[in-house]
Amino acid sequence: MLVLASASPRRKELLNQAGYEFKVVPANIPEERRPDEDPIAFATRLAQEKARTVFDSLAHGSIEGPLLVLGADTIVVTAEELLGKPRDAADAARMLRLLSGRTHQVITGVSLISVEKAQTTAETTLVTMKEIPEREIAAYIAIGEPMDKAGAYAIQGYAARWIPRIEGCYSNVVGLPIARVAAMLQDAGLRQTGLCTTKLP
Repeated sequence: MLVLASASPRRKELLNQAGYEFKVVPANIPEERRPDEDPIAFATRLAQEKARTVFDSLAHGSIEGPLLVLGADTIVVTAEELLGKPRDAADAARMLRLLSGRTHQVITGVSLISVEKAQTTAETTLVTMKEIPEREIAAYIAIGEPMDKAGAYAIQGYAARWIPRIEGCYSNVVGLPIARVAAMLQDAGLRQTGLCTTKLP
């Protein structure tokens, strides 16, 4: 049984599109950065803590078959700071101004835990944004899309009009690097058959 340790509708949609069958069990953990923790270490630690928390809660339950738990955490990194989800509309506007007209990094930490082993890695994508007029920042915040997104934007939504170029994995910017996750799942013994996920012999 594959379990996604995240309440993110975007990660759920990406896994569905990739043809995996899974159960969603969100992990509730503190998402605070440790002093001097670099962005990749921060993202991978949170991904692993999410996966481990859910794995431990389900390991002795009624899950049928081998248990695989997938955790992920996405952050946006600029030259000045690391951006998570905005606290409020003013914070969202501040983040968008910081990203406007510049290139930033999107890092997703991914962790896959089973009885046999744990795999943890990270994917980094470079995202270039055009200059965003203040009126468009205000209109974007008014529709509510930025409020639950790292860096206060969704590349698959309205903000796509501001992004002329990315370097790297697109699905990573959405919230889950699917090609990397598929390789991890295959290594753990899962593969897709059509729209189904089956256990490798």
